[in-house]
Amino acid sequence: MASTIENTENQKIVLSPQEERINRNGGKISFSTSDGVKSRTQKIYESFSTSKSSVDVQRAKYFTESFKQTEGQALSLRWAKALYHIAENIEIYIEPDQLLVGRIGKMGKYGLLYPELDGCFLKQFVKQARTRVESPFEIDEDDVRVIEEEIAPYWEGKTYYDELSRAFPEDVLKVTYDPKDLFSSRYIVNESSSMRSALQWVHDYAKGIDEGFEAIKKQAEQKIAELNDFDPADSVDKLQFYKSIIIVSDAIILWAKRYSEKALELAKTEKDAKRKKELERIAEVTARVPRYPATNFYEALQSQWFIQMFSRLEQKTGATISNGRMDQYLWKYYKKDFDEGKITRDEAKELFQCMWLGMAQYQDLFVSPAGVKFHEGYAHWEAVTIGGVDRDGFDATNDLSYILLENKREFPLNYPDLAARIHTGSPERFLHEVALTIKDGSGFPKLLNDEEVIPLLVSKGADFGNANDYAVSGCTEVRMPNLDTFTTPCAFINAASMIELTLYNGRMKKYGDEVLTIETGDVKSFKTWEEFYEAFKKQEEYILKMFFKQQFIANKIRPKHFASPLGSSLHKLCMESGVDLHQEKIPGGFDTGFFDFIGFGTVADSLAAIKKNVFEDKTIGWDELLDALDKNFEGSEIIRQRLLHSPTYGNDDSYVDSIAKDIDRTAVEFSHKFSKYVGVELDLRYVSQSVNVPFGHVIGATPNGRFAYTALSDGSSASQGADTTGPTAVLLSNFRTKNVEYKNRAARLLNIKFSPSTVTGKEGTEKIVSFIKTWRNLKLWHLQFNIINKETLLAAQKNPENYRSLLVRVAGYSAYFVELSPELQNDVILRTEHSDF
Repeated sequence: MASTIENTENQKIVLSPQEERINRNGGKISFSTSDGVKSRTQKIYESFSTSKSSVDVQRAKYFTESFKQTEGQALSLRWAKALYHIAENIEIYIEPDQLLVGRIGKMGKYGLLYPELDGCFLKQFVKQARTRVESPFEIDEDDVRVIEEEIAPYWEGKTYYDELSRAFPEDVLKVTYDPKDLFSSRYIVNESSSMRSALQWVHDYAKGIDEGFEAIKKQAEQKIAELNDFDPADSVDKLQFYKSIIIVSDAIILWAKRYSEKALELAKTEKDAKRKKELERIAEVTARVPRYPATNFYEALQSQWFIQMFSRLEQKTGATISNGRMDQYLWKYYKKDFDEGKITRDEAKELFQCMWLGMAQYQDLFVSPAGVKFHEGYAHWEAVTIGGVDRDGFDATNDLSYILLENKREFPLNYPDLAARIHTGSPERFLHEVALTIKDGSGFPKLLNDEEVIPLLVSKGADFGNANDYAVSGCTEVRMPNLDTFTTPCAFINAASMIELTLYNGRMKKYGDEVLTIETGDVKSFKTWEEFYEAFKKQEEYILKMFFKQQFIANKIRPKHFASPLGSSLHKLCMESGVDLHQEKIPGGFDTGFFDFIGFGTVADSLAAIKKNVFEDKTIGWDELLDALDKNFEGSEIIRQRLLHSPTYGNDDSYVDSIAKDIDRTAVEFSHKFSKYVGVELDLRYVSQSVNVPFGHVIGATPNGRFAYTALSDGSSASQGADTTGPTAVLLSNFRTKNVEYKNRAARLLNIKFSPSTVTGKEGTEKIVSFIKTWRNLKLWHLQFNIINKETLLAAQKNPENYRSLLVRVAGYSAYFVELSPELQNDVILRTEHSDF
C-alpha cells in the first residue's frame, strides 16, 4: 500500500516510492543491506556524494603539451599522439571497494576541460566557475595558474569557436551572436557545434569487447600493407589515418596496463584478504582487456568501461558518450557465466552499480556561457538502451533487460540514463516492469518507439538490419553504430522569436531597433489572419535560411579542428575507407542532421490567441494587444485572461493543432527542398534540454499570456499548465501535428507529469501500461514521465538540504532538483500534474 502524508489543507497525499525514500532517509540515498551493514556501493557512494564538483586539468594539460610538439602534422595523427601522451602521464587512481577501474580525473566528482574546443572561454571560465548559478565547479588555484599560463595562451585564436564566429556572414551573425561581442549568444539561431566536439554518439562496443584493440591494431597494419604507394590519397591521407589507429590502440592498451600494474602494487600492501583478492583479479582482468577479447561478463564490462572512459578523454561528445544496447552485446557473456554458475543476478547488478557510480563522479563540464545554460543540473545522457527488436525484427528482450530495470528501481541514482525501446511485440512482462520503474518517480526509463523510429530511418536510406539495431543516444536521438557518420552538432532555433519578429517587423524588444531578419510589415496594417500568418511564415522561412547557412559553414570548418581516432577505430565504414569519423563525408555513411524548434507550444498558443481574439472575435485590437505585451500585462489582466482562455495546444483541439501542424509543415517542407544544398538531410526536432529557459530570457511577453523573459514551452509538450483535458489529449495533439508525408522529421521530446495517487497500486501500473500502448500505437517518437507531487517540489525549494536526492526528469535527462536554477525548478513545477486519465 502506498504511503501518504498530509498537505497544508490536511488532505492525504499519496507518495511515490522516491518520495517515500526521501521522507524515510532524510533526503539521503541509502544502499545499505537490511541488516544495516554498509554495502560496497554505499561505501563508494559516500566517498564522493558530499564532495563538490571540481575541475581536473590533467587532460587539458597533456593534450596541449602534445599539440605543441606536433604542429604541422595530420590532425588524426596529432590527436592519437595526444591521447597516447595522456595515457602515458595521467594519474592512475583505483578507488577503495571499486571493482571496475578506469578513472580519468581526481577523486570525488570532477569534470574535464577541452581547450581545443573552448579554450577561448577559459580565462572567463576560471573567474566564474565557482559562483555561476548553473552547474558550478570548484577549481584549485594551482590549476588556475596552469590554465592561465600553460593552456589558454596556446589556444588563443586557434579554437573552432574562433574560426566559426569569424566565418559567419553579417545576416547569419546577427541572429547568432552579438556582432559587438562574439562571446555573447543572441539565443535566436543558436549554433551548438562550439559547445561540444561532436554530436551524441554510440560506439560499436561489441567490436572492442569481442575483438580487442590488439586485433584492431593488426587491422590497421593490414590496411597499410594494402595501400597503393603511387596513389597520394593512399600514401598520404589514408596512411596517416591508419597510423593514428595504431597509435590510439597502443594508447588504450598502455592505459589499461598501467591499471594492472597499479592493482598489483596495491595488492602487495593490502591487509584485507578479500580486497587483496579483488585487486589481484582487477590486475588480471586489466592485463587482458581491452587488449584482447573478453572471455567473461566481468571482462566484457571492464572492457566497455575502458572504451567509454577513454572516449571521454578523446573528445567532448555531445551529451557524453552513450552505452548502446547493453542488454544485447553483453548478453552472451552474462548467459554463459550464469549458465555455468560463475555469476548470479545479484553479482551482475553489483558490477553494473560499480559502473554507475563511476559515471556519477564524471560530470560533463561546459565552459561556454551558452553551453552551461543549455545543460543545467550537471546534465548527462549516457543512455543505456534496453528492449526493442533485434536485427531480424524479433523481440530482443532478455534477462539482462530485466536486471537493468530492477537495478534502476533498487539503486536510486541519477546514473545511468536508462532508455527502453517499445514495439508492438514487447512482452507484457517488459511493459509491466517498465511501468513499475516509471512509478518509482525518478524519471526512468525514457521511452523510444520502434514503430516510429525504424520506419523513419529506413525511409531516409538505412537498411532494416541497422535500423532495427538502433541505440538511444543523448536526449531522444538514436544512432546506428556502424552506419551513422554525421557528427557536426546542429542548432537550436528559438521558435518564439518568430512571433516577436512578426509583431515588431523584424525586430525584437531585447535588441532594440536593430532589424535582425526581414521587415514583413506593420502588424497594425494587417486586416486578415491570412496576412498576419503569411508574415509569420516569412519570418520562419528566413530563420530557417539563416540556420542552413550556419550549418553549412559549421560542416566545412569542423573537420579542420577535430579528429576521433578511437571512435574511428570502432566504426566499420571509417576503417574500410581510411577516413576519420569527423571528416565531412565518409563513403557509405548515413548522414542526417537536425534543427530543434524551441517553444513549439508557446508559438502555437500565441498564434491561436491572435487568430481568435484579434481577427475572428475581434475582442482585442492590435493597439490593445501590443500595449499589453509592451507593459508585460501590467494593468491588462482582462486582456491576459482572454489570451489565456484561447484554444491551447495539448488538448486535442483542432483549432490550435491545425496551426501547430502548419508551423511544422513549413519547416519540414523547407528542409525537404533545401537540405541538398547543405549536403546532409536536416530533420526538424523538438528537443529542448534546458534550452527553453535561456531562450525565454530573450523573449518578451507573448500573446498566449506568458510573462516576459520566462521559460518557453519544452520539447513537443504543451505550454506549462495549458494541457487541461488530460494526458491522452496531449498524445493526440502530438499525433495530429505531425506531417507524416515528410521524412525530414525526427525526435519529439514529450514530458508527461502524473500525481503519484493517479498511478498507485496494480491499477495504476496497468494505467501506465495502457498509456504506453496508446503512445506506441500513435507512433510518437519519445515519452518520459515525472511521477511526483507538486507539494514535494515546493518543499524542496524551501528546504533543499532535506531533498538532496530528489530526482526529476528535466528533458532527455534526470537531474537532482535542488541543483537546478530556480527558473528551471519553476519550469518543472508549472508543468501540468495530471491526476486522472
